[in-house]
This record gives sequence, C-alpha cells and structure tokens, in this order.
Amino acid sequence: MTVTPDEILRVAWTAWMGSWLAAALWTSRVERRSRTRGDVLDRLLTGAGALLLFDLHPRWSWSRVRLWQLPNDLSWTLVALALAGFALAWCARVALGRLWSSGVTRKVDHELVRVGPYRLVRHPIYSAIFLSVIATAVISGTVAACLGAASMALGLFVKARVEEQFLRRELGADQYDSYARKIPMLVPFRWRASFGRTAFTATSRPRTHEDKRVF
Repeated sequence: MTVTPDEILRVAWTAWMGSWLAAALWTSRVERRSRTRGDVLDRLLTGAGALLLFDLHPRWSWSRVRLWQLPNDLSWTLVALALAGFALAWCARVALGRLWSSGVTRKVDHELVRVGPYRLVRHPIYSAIFLSVIATAVISGTVAACLGAASMALGLFVKARVEEQFLRRELGADQYDSYARKIPMLVPFRWRASFGRTAFTATSRPRTHEDKRVF
C-alpha cells in the first residue's frame, strides 16, 4: 500500500494536536486574561482558516478547485517542513514550561522567557504553526486550503500583536521593549522596522521603544 504525503500530514496534525491538548494540563494558574476585540478576531480568523485548510467545510464547488499539482518529491519535502514546524512548536512550548496558555494570559510568577527558540523570535510557536500551515496548504493546492492558510496566518499575526500589547502592560514596557528591540516578532531575520513605517530600514539614531522589530 502506497502512503501519500496528504495521509502522513493528516496523521501528523492529529498526533500533534492531541499531544498539544493533553499537555494543556501542565500549566500554571492564570492570574489575568486578555479580553479584547483582537482576541475575538484572532479566534475567528484562526478557526475559520482551520475549517478551510482541513476540508471541514460544506462541499462548495469552488473550494476543491486545485490550483497546482506538485511533484511527489516536492510534496515529501514539504511534509518534512511541516514536521519541522511541529518540532519547533514543541521546543518553544518546553521552553515556556508552565507559562504556556492557549490564550493571551498572565500566569502565576510570570516572567519573560528568553531561552531556546525565544532567542530567535518573540513568538516561535506562532512561527512554527505558520510554517506547518503553509506547507500543508501548498501540498493540498486547493482554493480552500490556500484561503484557510491565509486566514490562519492573519489570525496568528493578530494574536501576536495582542500578546505584545498585553505583555508590555503586564511585565513592564521597559523590559519588554528591550527584548523586542533585539529579537524579531515572527520571522528570524536581522531586519528592523519602526512602527508606522512601510519599509525595513537600518538607522543609527538612538533606539526607543518605537524601534521594536516587526515580523
């Protein structure tokens, strides 16, 4: 029996999600929870995107239109990329330990984590999930999967921004801004952007809290 990349991905997503939910029992007590419109928006975008990506939606004719057909070797390469995303997400979760939460929260004895993948990006779990989502959508190649991946990516970005604002208030602006100036938000490249600017730039002027790295 021949095993396809799609079948492996379905098993991998199921195993990762099952282990992820099971580990939710190993968390500290929540002291404060973010309750903003951004929290609602990120859940809507991520949830709707997941329904489209994993083909859990009504059988619309347009949704199953295939935009491309990948060579088998490339599909298996993308499977490896998705598995790497799951592994990175788990590395980041282990680094967080009992501070992990499915939502944006402050836990008992909360502190800013700077070890492991958090030395590369400020939100490595979101970056890792995005990597696996994109690989899954490209392998599928359907209109629904691509729209789902875009919706999930936007939801993850919204959640990251909400979390940034929340942690800045809860842990102190000076501490969080110092970390944000050194470490990019989602993409581990050494580019820096200022809020309100449309291009990535390098500057020699004194750094302020406005100089946090976006993306």
